[in-house]
Amino acid sequence: MSSVDVREHAAQLPDAWRSVVLGRVGTAAVKVLRMDGRELEQEVHGTAEVLFVADGVLELELEGDALTVGAGELCQVPAGARHAVRAGSRGTLLIVEVPEEG
Repeated sequence: MSSVDVREHAAQLPDAWRSVVLGRVGTAAVKVLRMDGRELEQEVHGTAEVLFVADGVLELELEGDALTVGAGELCQVPAGARHAVRAGSRGTLLIVEVPEEG
């Protein structure tokens, strides 16, 4: 596989907050999405995630704590952790989603 322009893929997505899988590394899915400032409801799921902000800012609530993740920064969300996107999140988000081994 050749190099992938993450921001270009995000810009071409028809809807914000709808991720697309760019590739896989072992069991991990590497996804990208475009953030548009809207907040999203709290969610909990059975996969761990690493959230990397390629550009912009991610305003996140993780287990009740407010976090601001800026461009070039990442945040790890453990499987089963309550998290929600707060208003003001904009830019390109790369997600590495790792299923729990069982």
